[in-house]
Amino acid sequence: MEAFFYLFNILIAIYLFIDAQKHNKNKWLWAILGLIFSFITLGIYWILTGKKVLGWVLTIAAIIWTILGVVGVVAVGLFKAFN
Repeated sequence: MEAFFYLFNILIAIYLFIDAQKHNKNKWLWAILGLIFSFITLGIYWILTGKKVLGWVLTIAAIIWTILGVVGVVAVGLFKAFN
């Protein structure tokens, strides 16, 4: 399962590296950010380059997914602490 996470990050970084040149953006900066933060970076990039609706949808979904992940980890930790 982790392999998919790394694969998505690499594919997003490659896309940003190639597409950033077309929009006069720093290709290395966007590729590195895409490799580290993946979907949030892609959403912000799309917002800044004109694909606003798709960018906002992806950014909001990525933020919600991250928040749910953190809440889930905290909930599991609390559950294990009290049992």
